Amino acid sequence: MRTQHKTTFASSFEEDCYNGLTSYPKYLLSKYIYDQKGDKLFQDIMDLPEYYLTNCEYDILQRHTSGIAAHLAGPNGFDLIELGAGDGKKTKVLLRHLAEKNVNFNYLPVDISENVLKELENSLKTELPEVSVNIQQGTYFQTLEKLANYSSRKKVIMMLGSNIGNLLHKDAINFLKNISAAMSEEDMLFMGFDQKKDPQIILDAYNDPTGVTAAFNKNHLVRINRELGGNFDTDSFMHWETYDPESGTARSFLVSMIEQTVNIDALGLEVHFDKWETIHTEISQKYDDQTVNWLAKEANLKPVEFFTDERSYYKNYIFMKI
Repeated sequence: MRTQHKTTFASSFEEDCYNGLTSYPKYLLSKYIYDQKGDKLFQDIMDLPEYYLTNCEYDILQRHTSGIAAHLAGPNGFDLIELGAGDGKKTKVLLRHLAEKNVNFNYLPVDISENVLKELENSLKTELPEVSVNIQQGTYFQTLEKLANYSSRKKVIMMLGSNIGNLLHKDAINFLKNISAAMSEEDMLFMGFDQKKDPQIILDAYNDPTGVTAAFNKNHLVRINRELGGNFDTDSFMHWETYDPESGTARSFLVSMIEQTVNIDALGLEVHFDKWETIHTEISQKYDDQTVNWLAKEANLKPVEFFTDERSYYKNYIFMKI
């Protein structure tokens, strides 16, 4: 429930939390899970045996390094702009190959987390000092506004980890349209899409028995407590995952196991939860070729090549403008 109609906020975090927790049904935006603790928890998730996505894409980059590099390279070199760079573990496979082949390129990793970017920059200075790195902290959309005029040579916009899967289809189309608008005819988009597969494999990837994924989703509540003066009892919420094989949508929820009221001082907000009421925290969309082709066409893009892992769980597509 609302205790006041708040119209001014100190940050987008405040505003988005207020809007989400005063909506019905309630929701929180997944991007705010990624503070320093959230970054570490997500790195732990990527190491889980159930979380197949990381290993699949790592397999693709290792198996098809030369083929991928051959598509990306340009006669005057290129700028590799990675959206949602994270810790760069998978990207380093490609960076190392490009450096060994003396390819002329600059690497611009983009992430909302400054902490992750600094760690990536420092690790590259040690592991691949020959790679030119220029970190870009901010949201994808803030960075995309700069892309069109970044340089006169070829741009390769890269998005690993199926981050596109965090968007509903209509939002994914708008996102791809923004990328397309920032691309010239010679530019490329290299993007990962997790494929539809056995539904149990997908459910297990987001509901590990060790509870790391649950802790990751609850980190949003922890952050509200720390930064906004909330008093969420995280133990009174359970993590719940669903997957619809028809639409290919996996959804993550936090479910209140008791009737309770939470106060958030910075928002002047009192939030009531009925027993078993939910907070929607994240979606993870799964795809097939038909869906990817449709999304691309709607965004004035066309797939020109794809690479897949040994089990065909995952695909990385290369797109160009139509």
